[in-house]
Amino acid sequence: MKKMFPARSLAKRFIGLVLMVSMLTMCVGMNDEADAEAAPSGTSEQADSDTVTTKHQVTIDGKKVAYTATAGMMPVTADDNECFIFYTAYTLDGVKDNSERPVTFAYNGGPGSSSEWVHLGFLGPRRVETDEAGEPTEFPSKIVDNENSILDLTDLVFIDPVGTGYSHVGEGVDEAFFSNYQEDLASIGEFIRLYTTKNNRWSSPKYLAGESYGTFRSVALADYLSTNFAMGLNGLMLISNLTDFSILNEWTQNDLSYVLLFPSLAASGYYHKVVDKKYQDMELENFLKEARSFAEEDYQTALFKGERISSSEKESVARKYSELTGLDKDYVVKSNLRVYLRDFCMKLLADKGMMIGRLDSRYTAPLVGKSVEDYDDPSDSVLDASFSAAINQYISEELGYHTDRVYNTLNMKVNMDWTYNSDNQIMDLKDKVNKVMSDNKYLKVWVLGGYYDLATPFCSAEWVYDHVPLQKETRKNLSFKFYQSGHMIYMHQPSLEEFRKDAKEWYAK
Repeated sequence: MKKMFPARSLAKRFIGLVLMVSMLTMCVGMNDEADAEAAPSGTSEQADSDTVTTKHQVTIDGKKVAYTATAGMMPVTADDNECFIFYTAYTLDGVKDNSERPVTFAYNGGPGSSSEWVHLGFLGPRRVETDEAGEPTEFPSKIVDNENSILDLTDLVFIDPVGTGYSHVGEGVDEAFFSNYQEDLASIGEFIRLYTTKNNRWSSPKYLAGESYGTFRSVALADYLSTNFAMGLNGLMLISNLTDFSILNEWTQNDLSYVLLFPSLAASGYYHKVVDKKYQDMELENFLKEARSFAEEDYQTALFKGERISSSEKESVARKYSELTGLDKDYVVKSNLRVYLRDFCMKLLADKGMMIGRLDSRYTAPLVGKSVEDYDDPSDSVLDASFSAAINQYISEELGYHTDRVYNTLNMKVNMDWTYNSDNQIMDLKDKVNKVMSDNKYLKVWVLGGYYDLATPFCSAEWVYDHVPLQKETRKNLSFKFYQSGHMIYMHQPSLEEFRKDAKEWYAK
């Protein structure tokens, strides 16, 4: 692995691939006058040279929903540099008053990830078909109706940041210019302003939904949109939260990162049935209470003591660590109670010849010939290929948008070029969370995650918001929900169905 970023934004969030290609070609569409209720899925209407609209129907929550899809390229100028941002928008047909209809802008993270994961895996009206555990049912993947889409609750606009999807820089602009925290905000912020203006959505309730690094982007965007355009938001949906890099094990490996990661390691051992027998028959939630208690008390105290810890205390803590995770006690002692995440992934099921996933520890792969240096996350490979084929076919065949450009699902060049601030120091947005929530009493923040996500652990998300000094009334606008899934919470059918119910309640507020 090269330069690492601790969360996938949804998809191999710290690893991208594929270099950006040349300029956009003209797209073509077909006119269709048919009524939305009667129009067959995929009938297209060309709006202009860079935008195609199509009429569709989908069944969501048992009801037929008619909608319009728009796939297009938006020219955007940020800090005097031009870029072209590709987006896919879905709007419910038959809406007479947009002031009552929410619109949600969604994206992944990386940096360097396109929006394909939240688009075709999670929120959109169509999705890659997977089984209950999140594995594609066919290869190449089959695209089916997403009965758990939230399109009936909110219009959706999926944004591909510059360098991802078909989005690209303008002529003469350095490709690395937008691979930057500030310019990313400027380009996406300007896109949202333009889309809102061109589509008469200023009076609509507005939401941001970001995954992984997309949560970092969302918090900063909420401040950017308010400061630069006086655009207030109604909600932030933060999926697999990443708003403080300093507490993530892969980033800093400070003692706090080991404490906050531990309950997720314990959840992984529980899932694979290698924890001590006295824990195996417990309900997951009750088991996690035990893991949390150990992490916050005995484990944290032991790490705080450093080299002052006695041999007997280290042995006792290592034994409990082993019982709650299934990892060999002697290895825990050898690691000085600080087992690095990738070592854990390689060692937990080593006696079975398997390694577990980092983004989703439910996934396993053969360990043969692998070392920590060349660890390849089992929760990545099949999904990456499946979604890449699906998004290319879907945009061209179902949405009628045609181009010879490469659709960059994960762009390693963007990831490698990425900078955060002038000295590229570790960033922490807790103060910005406090600002945007305190300034806007209508802003609801919903933090989502998976128990089996080792990249952005659920306890890390809780810790971040526990340390934001919000007023009591403001804190009521903050809510959490964690699912029995991984970094991509929707790669588990029961979790996706549960999310749908939770989202219906959240938007209703």
